[in-house]
Amino acid sequence: MSSPEAPLKGAERIAAYLKTLPDAPGVYRMLNGAGDVLYVGKAKSLKKRVGSYALRGAHNERISRMIAETTEMLFVTTASETDALLLESNLIKRLKPRYNVSYRDDKSFPNILLREDHPFPQLLKHRGAKTIKGVYFGPFASAGAVNRTLNTLQRAFLLRSCSDSVFESRTRPCLLFQIKRCSAPCVNRIDLGGYHELVEEAETFLKGKSQAVQDELKAEMTKASDAMDFEAAAKLRDRLKAMSHIQSSQGVNPATFEEADLFALHSEGGHTCIQVFFFRAGQNWGNRPYFPRHDPDLPLGEVLESFVGQFYDERTPPSLILTSEALPDSTLLAEALATRAGGKVEIATPQRGEKREIMERAMTNAREQLGRRMAENSAQTQLLEGVADAFGLDQPPRRIEVYDNSHIQGAHALGAFIVAGPDGFEKAQYRKFNIKSEELAPGDDYAMMREVLSRRFARMVKEEAGASDQGPDTGKWKRPDLVLIDGGPGQLSVACQIFADLGVEDVALVGISKGPNRDAGREHFYIPGREPFRLDPKSPVLYYLQRLRDEAHRFVIGGHRKKRSAAIGANPLDEIAGVGANRKRALLQHFGSARAVAGASLTDLASVGGVSETLAKKIFDFFHPGG
Repeated sequence: MSSPEAPLKGAERIAAYLKTLPDAPGVYRMLNGAGDVLYVGKAKSLKKRVGSYALRGAHNERISRMIAETTEMLFVTTASETDALLLESNLIKRLKPRYNVSYRDDKSFPNILLREDHPFPQLLKHRGAKTIKGVYFGPFASAGAVNRTLNTLQRAFLLRSCSDSVFESRTRPCLLFQIKRCSAPCVNRIDLGGYHELVEEAETFLKGKSQAVQDELKAEMTKASDAMDFEAAAKLRDRLKAMSHIQSSQGVNPATFEEADLFALHSEGGHTCIQVFFFRAGQNWGNRPYFPRHDPDLPLGEVLESFVGQFYDERTPPSLILTSEALPDSTLLAEALATRAGGKVEIATPQRGEKREIMERAMTNAREQLGRRMAENSAQTQLLEGVADAFGLDQPPRRIEVYDNSHIQGAHALGAFIVAGPDGFEKAQYRKFNIKSEELAPGDDYAMMREVLSRRFARMVKEEAGASDQGPDTGKWKRPDLVLIDGGPGQLSVACQIFADLGVEDVALVGISKGPNRDAGREHFYIPGREPFRLDPKSPVLYYLQRLRDEAHRFVIGGHRKKRSAAIGANPLDEIAGVGANRKRALLQHFGSARAVAGASLTDLASVGGVSETLAKKIFDFFHPGG
């Protein structure tokens, strides 16, 4: 009896697909025997591109390794090569294949929003979908950059930052008016016309016409000074000073372009840093470093091109993109980004002039940032090696999760975990859990830990069981190498039982309890099967573990405070369908409080403006379910 033939692999397996592949644009995925995606690529012609992999001896070492590991391929045809490029960028960003350029993406960038859905527009920080009516300015590189700019804008233009509910309930000016950061329209310290002049000035300034605004204010200040209205002149002087502060704090402000994103790359020792600078309205609105993972043999132009494509997968590109390296397929990428932007997008590599000078400064920034990163990673690597030695792990952990709970006598109970690894704290991976069990006794820390761990690791087990071609590290609930529990033998016993029930193996469990009198440096560590032990009070590893525990404590305490504050400010009217912000306001103004609304008769409810008889009945039934 003949033995079954071994499945095809490598170039032979790839060649087998050529008979059925079309001569059309599309995207292909190369998978290994475990179903992990090795590589995602695009092609103008799938047949020709995939056929090139079947040619022996025509590839470098990286491509040869990738081909040798390939046991299966998946294909998607597209209407055009541009569509293929957009799909490729999306899949690389989502799947993070080993042989592609990939990077850890951040949440959306913050903007400044000047709301236009209120008679007195509000100036505030905004992150996420642009669904609120108004004028958006951004993106800014960080929330800190937005906050600093907002604080100075308030001094320069005196626009309100309070919410509508606070605005409508004020009876006297708030502290911001006292420190000259608001014009107090809430209590009529400025009329509608005067406020709208401030709004127009702020909008003009943020659109890049700052000099015109400053010239106008200087003329007004001179006029007030000549009229001996020194108080008004002093206010205008302070506003001008605030505007100058905004411009000076932004560093490089270009004169030859108004809107652009700049990508500066520096590579060294197989590691790469890409600094992204944002320029809007002729002003520098900050920068942020990224450290993409890629094969060291990959040309830097290809690294940057792949990064730029992924960067704009869910972001709107500006009209000009400046890159430190020439991109191999810049024309096609520009066409794809223009489709996303709904207008022309130019990609350029500056060679001379102001753009080149700014690029060189950005490249210097990237080089210095990479140097700091490599130094930090070296120290971080040593700490993780120390953790492995202390806890008897086979290798340094790449993902550490630290768990903690918070409550006040059982009320508003919350559990959470933080994540750390070779790159430090991974804040995008932090998670909170509202304790849902109604049978939980107040203050039962063991039951809280049981619920949190059960929910977290049950999701991981379910996700791993359903994983197909996305690889082991692409899901939402990734498997940790080490789990630290803030607690002693009792909490550790709960964790061990949960792992046993769910069949979770190959995850190290360690409990860390505070020392006598809660003294830092005298912590005890608990590992299943080992006697409790302590580390040298001066050990860098102990300091590192304390930082992890303290970060988990900070995160869960912050979440608990927000939950408690939300509960304090909760209003039962918010739970009634059909009672929106306007009707809620009308009810509270008519009756004075939610308790008075609850005690009102059906007739009284129906007498409120905007409340129909049907809605009055719904409100009455909500507060009187039995009657």
